[in-house]
Amino acid sequence: MSLAKPSQNTQAPLQGLRVLDLTSMIAGPHAAQILADYGADVIKIEPPEGDLMRKGVGAAVSADMGPLYLQLNRNKRSVVLDVKQPAARKALLHLCEHADVFITNTRPAAMRRLKLAYNDVRKVNPRLVYVSLMGYGDTGPYAGKPAYDDLIQGICALPAIVAQTGGDAPP
Repeated sequence: MSLAKPSQNTQAPLQGLRVLDLTSMIAGPHAAQILADYGADVIKIEPPEGDLMRKGVGAAVSADMGPLYLQLNRNKRSVVLDVKQPAARKALLHLCEHADVFITNTRPAAMRRLKLAYNDVRKVNPRLVYVSLMGYGDTGPYAGKPAYDDLIQGICALPAIVAQTGGDAPP
């Protein structure tokens, strides 16, 4: 992926909308991919080691470009920023000044530690829409815990329910 702007349909419904995508795995990149498919200018922000989905999921054309990663990040531009470093965080906040949407699926406590929580980002751009995807919400006994598909299925007893009905447990 590169910072070269992908060709966009000038009639696309989200043309002109700029989205900063600080997501990984599946749910977040998929949400941002839908925005990109509808014409938004989505900039994927990745750490130096890359998105976790780059490797090890499916037959890859190259070592760092797995098929699921490519699917979930189509129509996006990409930039590497180690937001744990002050200069990179400053660069990201500069991007926020000119963005419309900031989307993350990093746990809120981690975003607070990085000084990239809602209030931090909105200081540089008060009109920015901050989207935080959380598996269990921000209150309750599971708030702040990681939420992947397998964990969510287990916590809601889906495999046990399927097994009781005589079906096969989800993969």
